[in-house]
Amino acid sequence: MREREGALPNQIQPSAGMSATTINDRLVRMANQIALFFRSYPEEEAVSGIHKHIVAFWTPKMRRDLEGYAEEAGERLDALVHRALHEDPAVESPVRPATRDPQLVGEGASDAG
Repeated sequence: MREREGALPNQIQPSAGMSATTINDRLVRMANQIALFFRSYPEEEAVSGIHKHIVAFWTPKMRRDLEGYAEEAGERLDALVHRALHEDPAVESPVRPATRDPQLVGEGASDAG
């Protein structure tokens, strides 16, 4: 698949004939995939993880489009995603931030054995 010039990889780019509904449906599908990943966590942690992921990795336009389409999507959009879009997270995300300093990688790991 060829990327459009200047487009970031994995960024949703409308193609000729692609309607806003199609783009919104893709956003719903992507958000539901994120929810599926977090579903194994306790509910509040799942909501926080979904919220953190969408804020960290989606463009502001993608977030606005999904928020604007969420009501119309109704039950097609996972209930955890609805909560993640409309509530401030009550707990920390279960996903730890990536370590930036290579000296800290493995900190706390055991050297026994």
